[in-house]
Amino acid sequence: MICFDKITEIYSLVDEFCKNFELQTSNFLLGNKPKRPPKMNTAEVITITLLFHLSGFRTFKHFYLFYVQKHMQSEFPKTVSYNRFVELMQSSILPMVIFAKSCCLGKCTGISFVDSTPIRVCKNKRITRNKVFANLAEIGKLTMGWFHGFKLHIVINDKGEILSFCITQANVDDREPLKNESFLKAVFGKLYADKGYISQKLTELLFVDGIHLVTSIRNNMKNSLMSMADKILLRKRSVIETVNDELKNICQLEHSRRRSFGNFITNLLAGIMAYSFLPKKPSIKYHT
Repeated sequence: MICFDKITEIYSLVDEFCKNFELQTSNFLLGNKPKRPPKMNTAEVITITLLFHLSGFRTFKHFYLFYVQKHMQSEFPKTVSYNRFVELMQSSILPMVIFAKSCCLGKCTGISFVDSTPIRVCKNKRITRNKVFANLAEIGKLTMGWFHGFKLHIVINDKGEILSFCITQANVDDREPLKNESFLKAVFGKLYADKGYISQKLTELLFVDGIHLVTSIRNNMKNSLMSMADKILLRKRSVIETVNDELKNICQLEHSRRRSFGNFITNLLAGIMAYSFLPKKPSIKYHT
């Protein structure tokens, strides 16, 4: 649950970023500029979208109409209609992406964990009737069964902070994002993963970049030497599953009420940003 006494702190950080973003991109962005500026600026739009994912509300419409417009007039005195706010949200996708990548990620400590989690866009029985994500979402399979949607791939450190993230279609192999140099640009040292990431070629490719990929072995594989520290940290890999659980159940990354792909991306980014503001994150405790 959000601590609303930090609203000013969050807004100040977002507002400072938006001012720098507009200053740096005003001469490069294409498109016609509006004749008059919107009633609500980009910083207010991003802040409200972010606060929803920390509020405990299950639907954004109820949060905006019955909480922001009624109980947060002192913080946001110039609110617009709900439909207009949704339009402003989707027009803020670019600054949200850059803000999430530049201000909401942690620092690598040399111990990192990688995993993917499904982002379902509808229930399985409605796959053939889903039109919002037609030709975008795909059908994938996990140990828990089939699903329709996308995969969120994240890398975290031992403090539970997200170091990198990307989204792919559901039928993309979990190892594919690791082949992208930009995905692991800020990662070094040991990278722990589950058995789905086993690949000799991938291990050699990452080792050249200073990353040691550590995975457990399958039952039909020959045993390999592994240090006790690596064995212990592999057992601690459940920390990233806890992070995925908080992203879905606290920050509400996954639900079946998306009305457009732009709305889906906006809420996904806002959820990841909201996670970075959680006061307590899952982490590994070292005993000395």
